[in-house]
Amino acid sequence: MPPKKGIAFGKIGSFGQLSISSNTQPTKSNDGDGGFGKFGKSEEEFHSEPTTAVQQAMGFQGFGKNKTAPVKNFDLESLVEQSKQVARERTTRKVSEVEDATQQPEEEDEDIIGPPLPPPPAQTTSNESEQSNVFVAPKKMSKKSTKSPSDDEDNDDDDEDSSDSDDAENFIPASLEVKLNHGTKPVSALSIDHSGARLISGSVDYDVKLWDFAGMSSSLQSFRTIKPCESHPILDLHYSITGDAILIISGTAQAKIVDRDGYEKAECVKGDQYITDMARTKGHIASLVGGSWHPRDKQEFLTCSQDGTCRIWNVEDVKQHKGIMKSRSQNGLRAAPTSCTYSRDGNLIACACNDGSIQMWDHRKMFVNTSVLIRNAHQTGTETSSIVFAYDGRNVATRGGDSTLKLWDIRQPKSPVHSAGDLYSRFTMTNCAFSPNDQLLLTGTSFEKGESGGKVVFLDRNTFERVHEIDVPKAHVVRTLWHPKLNQIIIGAGDGNIHLYYDVAKSHNGAKLCLGKPKRIRQHDVMSTVRVITPHALPMFREDKPRSTRRAMEKARKDPLLSKQPDLPIGNKGSGGRVATSGSTLSSYIVRNLGIASRIEDEGNPREAILRHASAAAANPYWVSPAYSKTQPKPIWAPENTEGDEEPEAKKGKLN
Repeated sequence: MPPKKGIAFGKIGSFGQLSISSNTQPTKSNDGDGGFGKFGKSEEEFHSEPTTAVQQAMGFQGFGKNKTAPVKNFDLESLVEQSKQVARERTTRKVSEVEDATQQPEEEDEDIIGPPLPPPPAQTTSNESEQSNVFVAPKKMSKKSTKSPSDDEDNDDDDEDSSDSDDAENFIPASLEVKLNHGTKPVSALSIDHSGARLISGSVDYDVKLWDFAGMSSSLQSFRTIKPCESHPILDLHYSITGDAILIISGTAQAKIVDRDGYEKAECVKGDQYITDMARTKGHIASLVGGSWHPRDKQEFLTCSQDGTCRIWNVEDVKQHKGIMKSRSQNGLRAAPTSCTYSRDGNLIACACNDGSIQMWDHRKMFVNTSVLIRNAHQTGTETSSIVFAYDGRNVATRGGDSTLKLWDIRQPKSPVHSAGDLYSRFTMTNCAFSPNDQLLLTGTSFEKGESGGKVVFLDRNTFERVHEIDVPKAHVVRTLWHPKLNQIIIGAGDGNIHLYYDVAKSHNGAKLCLGKPKRIRQHDVMSTVRVITPHALPMFREDKPRSTRRAMEKARKDPLLSKQPDLPIGNKGSGGRVATSGSTLSSYIVRNLGIASRIEDEGNPREAILRHASAAAANPYWVSPAYSKTQPKPIWAPENTEGDEEPEAKKGKLN
C-alpha cells in the first residue's frame, strides 16, 4: 500500500511551500525564510515583556492562555467509585433513621406532619375504631348492632347512629337562604349548567327565565325572560353537558332546543297522528312529559311522550328521530311513560310508566326488548314523577305518585332495596336527587290541610332514615337540585319562588357571587356630579347647571321631532285607528282616502254640499250645460206628481 501523501497547496512564488500532513508537524519558519512569516509575537517574546503597572495592580502578567502551565488529568474510575461510596453511606443512614423511629414509642414522636389525631374515646370497641372523620353511612353500624347480644352494645350503636346523623346535618349546606322570584305560579322546572354559572327556571305560566350568578346583582333579577312554547306549561329543562344548549320540554309534542342566551336553535318535528305504528312516524304525536341530555354526547337527547314511546334525537337533524323505544304493559298494550333519563355512563335508558313499571333498554343494542324490567314498582295508575341514577351507576331512585320514594338495585331488580312512604306530593313534576357524595337522597313534599308548608326531606341512602328536613313555609316543594360543584341546594316552590340554600364555608360561587354586588341604579335616576365652574367664560362656552336626565327624557317625549307621536284615530267615533274609522278592510280605507280628492265628512248633508256649487255652475257652465245648449236650450223637467198616493210602477208592491 503506497504511503499517504500530504495535502499540498502548491508553490506560491518565492514565498516557499506550505504543506499540511497528518503525520508531520508544521515547521516553524524564521524571518529569513520564505512564506507568510509570523503574526504577532512569539511565546518567548510575550513572556519576556515587562509587566505594566496596570497588570501588577490587577495581579496578572498577560492575556491569553498560559501554555506552559501543566495540564490537569481526571481519573474517571476514581470519580465513579467515590460517588458509589457516597450513595452507600446515604442509604445506610436513612435505613438507620427509619429503624430508630419505629423503635421509639408513639408518645415520644413529636415530629408529626399535619394535624394531630383525635384522642380515643373512653370506651373503645371494634366498631368505633373503624370510624373516620369522613361522613360514613350508618348502614354498617345497624347491621353490627343486630348481631351484638347485649343491650349495652345496642345503646352504643344508637349513639353512633345519632353522631352520624349529626355529621349528615353538618354536611348539608343549608345555613343561609336566598329567594329568587320567578312569578306567581309554581316553578315546575329547574336546571343548572355543569360549571354552575347559570340557572334556568320554567313555570306553568309559560315563562322561562335565565339567571346569571356572575352578572346578577343583589337585586336578584333575571337577565332574560322568554316564552318559547306559547301557551303551554314548561314541564322540564336540561342543560347540555357543555352548557351551550338547553332542552325545553313543554305540553306540546315538539321539544325545543335553545342556546344559553335563549335563542331558538332547533325544534323537533311532529309525527303523523293518523298512523298507528309509532315506529313509522317521524316524531311524537302526543304531549311530552320528560326529557334528558346524553351524559357523554352533546348532540344526543331523549324525550318521552304520552303516545307510549321514548325517542332519541340528534341536534343536527331533528326532522326525524334517531331511535325509538316502545313501552308496553304486562298485557302487551301501550303504557305511557311519565319520566325518562340516561344512566351516568349513557349505556342505559330508563323510563317509568303510568302502569307502575320501570323499563330500561341497553343503548348499545337494538331497542327490541328491555334489559331491565320491574313490574309493579309503584301503584298502578299513578304517575312516577322522577327516576334518577346514583353516581356509582348501581342504584336507581324513583319518586312515585303514591307518596313513596324507592331505591332499586339494577342487578337484583325483583324487590326494592329500601322504600320510604308518607311523602305526599300533588305535582307530577316532583323529582328526587342524590347528594354529591352519593350518600343521601333528597326529595320535596307538598303540605296538606292543616300543615304550615312543604318540606325538603333528606334520607340516608343505606338505611332510608330521615336525617334532616328543611321547612319551606306556605309553599309546596316541586323541584329539588343539589349541584355538586357549587354545593348548593336549589328548590322550586309552588308560590313561584326559587329558594337557594348555601353555606359560607362549604359552598362555592353561585348565590355568594350576586349577594356581594350592589344594586344597579338606573341611568335616568342619576344626576351628573362632575361640574366644571367657569365664572369668566363666554356665554357660548358656559355649561348649564346639571339637570336630571329624567326631565330631559320627558321634554324629548313632548317634542314631535325628537319622539314621533303615532297617528290619532280619525273622527270622534273611531276607536281602532285610521283604518277602523274608514272601514273594516284596507281596500275601503284606500278607496275612501285616496280615490276621493276632497273628503266629505259623514256628519254633513250631501244636498247642501251640492247646492253650494249651483250658482258657480250656472254662471260658468263647463261640463253638462254646453253639451245640450244647441239641441235643448231649455231643459225639460219631468212633470210633478200631484197625487201623492200613487206610486211608480217600479215601487208598487206585488199582490198575492
